[in-house]
Amino acid sequence: MRIVRFFETLLEPTALPPDAPPPSGLIAFYWHYARQARFLMLGLFVAGFTVAILDTTIPVFIGRIVALISAQPPTALLANVWPELLGMAGVMLLARPLALLAQNLITNQAVAAGLSNLVRWQSHWHVVRQSWSFFQNDFAGRVANRVMQTGPALRESVVSGTNAVLYILVYGGSAIALMASNDWRLAVPAGLWFASYVMLLRHFVPRLRDGSRQMSEVRSALTGRVVDSYTNILTVKLFARPSDEDQFVRASVDEHTAAFRGQLRLITRFNLSLVALNASMVVATAGVALWLWTGGGIAIGAVAMALPLTWQIANIAGWVAQNVTAIFENVGVVQDGMRSIAVPRQMLDRPDAVPLKVDRGGIRFEGVRFGYGTARGVLSGIDLSIAPGERVGLVGRSGAGKSTLVNLLLRFYELQSGRILIDGQDIALVTQESLRSHIAMVTQDTSLLHRSIRDNIRYGRPRATEDEIRDAAARAQALGFIEAAEDWHGRRGFDAHVGERGVKLSGGQRQRIALARVILKDAPILVLDEATSALDSEVEAAIQEQLDSLMKGRTVVAIAHRLSTIARMDRLVVLDHGRVVEEGNHAALLQAGGTYARMWHRQSGGFQALTPDAHLDTTPVGG
Repeated sequence: MRIVRFFETLLEPTALPPDAPPPSGLIAFYWHYARQARFLMLGLFVAGFTVAILDTTIPVFIGRIVALISAQPPTALLANVWPELLGMAGVMLLARPLALLAQNLITNQAVAAGLSNLVRWQSHWHVVRQSWSFFQNDFAGRVANRVMQTGPALRESVVSGTNAVLYILVYGGSAIALMASNDWRLAVPAGLWFASYVMLLRHFVPRLRDGSRQMSEVRSALTGRVVDSYTNILTVKLFARPSDEDQFVRASVDEHTAAFRGQLRLITRFNLSLVALNASMVVATAGVALWLWTGGGIAIGAVAMALPLTWQIANIAGWVAQNVTAIFENVGVVQDGMRSIAVPRQMLDRPDAVPLKVDRGGIRFEGVRFGYGTARGVLSGIDLSIAPGERVGLVGRSGAGKSTLVNLLLRFYELQSGRILIDGQDIALVTQESLRSHIAMVTQDTSLLHRSIRDNIRYGRPRATEDEIRDAAARAQALGFIEAAEDWHGRRGFDAHVGERGVKLSGGQRQRIALARVILKDAPILVLDEATSALDSEVEAAIQEQLDSLMKGRTVVAIAHRLSTIARMDRLVVLDHGRVVEEGNHAALLQAGGTYARMWHRQSGGFQALTPDAHLDTTPVGG
């Protein structure tokens, strides 16, 4: 067990990745990970070489024993040749088992789990640091599937490739040399077989590689479609569309089946060709051996050696053929995984980026232009200053650019032109983690982690104490339902798990946990994007006082479609077609009779419009 544990510790699966991201070339991608286990790869090569050499001795021993039996009388055999027989037994009982043990320890204990999870861990480490747009452009399930499958596929193709290619070369080359040492004509069938085997591989291997890549691509697409259906199962059921989802997935299943059948046809042809080739070699070698023996060209021991050698070559060739098929299936999986893993990271911090320092929390947008890569654009030259501690509400129709402006403040996208400053520091020149650590945000579409309620709240400040977590939950009016919560495994209260994306909780409960998380984070800049949209009026009124307290001394940017929720902000900024068209407080904008006034009157409908002196029963938060 000590030996086993020693080999298990030779490779650390969660080692930090190299500074350089995974390269896009296939060989370079393999080497990017394999070089981190290069000593194990060397050990695997040496062990495989040793096993192949020792396996070559078995037919030699058979031939030698036949020769000894033929030349010695039974009564004198052991007395005359016991040292040679003892040496053969030592190779079989000690040397070969030890070589196989070393090969298995390296393969199973050091490489199998270690290298597989090293690739998974470092691939995840790279992918999770991709930009937000990276995840918006793909199925999350497909990305996760690629990360999970690439590790075992890369490991298996490296190990199988090393063992298969090395074994056939070493064993086959040794076998030909041994037969030629008795008579060169005895090695001719095996030599011709080798040449034919190489031609066979040259014909089939590229086709197997291309077929494996295509099959892996369609399998990945199938996984993405299945995961998409499961992720949106509520929508599927609400619109009673399981039949449409059947069609959506069936088309991908049919495509995968066609690719799979094509690959299997190719494998069947390859195997049939190899069986015929192997049979020809064995029969030809036997014929040549018998012809030479009857003519007195070789001894009976050489015949006894040649036949097992060729039969073993045939068996190894079949084993290698199966490995070649598996290798290229795994190579196809790796190539498919590279589509998500070997992708250069966008939105990298600059080499000279420094941590953001927020003393006051002032924000300034200077000539900000952005359009998600479209010619029309979304924001057209935004100039906006937000004073430290000021509470600003962003107002405008859908598509006016409110959320885009907030996303740019969080640096989820690069500006086309202009700059954004926080306390005079250009956010493009600071590290993204430090920027986001100083901004707390509550979104309209609140998504929770599939973990405990405690873990979700503590996400705002990982080192928070239990009392601080409970206090944040109480201030968010969430303590009552948390203490009554129980999940499907019987975990209660803060230990209860919330389900994927928080599906076990109501929208209002999810939003209150998100508010508790923001309260715990205690950041100097607060962004609220329809933060109370999922709360009923009673709960919204209950947390109003706590949110008032939370906003004190902080710079606040709030987005809301319900204008009543942000009417009491210090200043309202009205956006239209990517431009600032109005600024002022609620009363001033009503008096101006512009865009904001028209939006207000449309929302107030038949109710009496509020005058500047009227009482505003509003909540000073918004999303």
